[in-house]
Amino acid sequence: MVAPPDNDVLWARALHFSYHDGSPALSGVSLGVQEGEILAVIGPRGSGKTALLRCLSGLAPAGRGEVWFNSVPVHTMGPVARERLRRDRFAWVDPTPSLVPELNVWENTALPLMLRGTSRRRAKKAALEWLERLDVGEAARKRPHQLVQAVRQRVSIARALAPSPTVLFADEPTAPLHRADRTHVLRTLTTAARSHGITVVLASHDADTAVLADRSVTLLDGRRVNTVQLPPVTETEGRAACSLSV
Repeated sequence: MVAPPDNDVLWARALHFSYHDGSPALSGVSLGVQEGEILAVIGPRGSGKTALLRCLSGLAPAGRGEVWFNSVPVHTMGPVARERLRRDRFAWVDPTPSLVPELNVWENTALPLMLRGTSRRRAKKAALEWLERLDVGEAARKRPHQLVQAVRQRVSIARALAPSPTVLFADEPTAPLHRADRTHVLRTLTTAARSHGITVVLASHDADTAVLADRSVTLLDGRRVNTVQLPPVTETEGRAACSLSV
């Protein structure tokens, strides 16, 4: 067993993962993520992005391979240790917001802090500060059902960032949003993470997401691939192609 590089907060080697029906999701994926880096994992639906994030975060143990967090082998941890790691050092944003309907916005945002033992007063203060940073402070006392989808997702991001996790995993966090909302939410997430030195692993099927990240990797059918950037089609070329197709 070889320890990962010292500057990698997350490091994975030769990850293999299969679904319950035996179909492969990851086939030998290796990567490293440096501290404070925003890494975009790009690929079409079904490429293995979610499986990779679940393995890296300890949500799902890989069938084969290694996952290290700060030079600690996650792949040898038991379920209780992985649960503690996710609670204390990681945060997760789902494709659609999953807020507690009985709690208002600031209570939802403060919940992870209170679960860690933070006093209600301190947790509320931190929650309100993060809601302001994500431009949803005015919704602090509203219930989730009173909010539009884009605002609910920003609240989910505030909830994930409030405990200042070491690593934030964001799985298609803007998938259900309109394009304008997607850009705003992603920019807000990445700006907030950078300002607090939070490492982000962001999965998306939208290649434009890579523009907001420090680096990107591409998955296809459970494997890392190199993408080829095609030059943009000029207006003249576009007209010529149309005339040839007639």
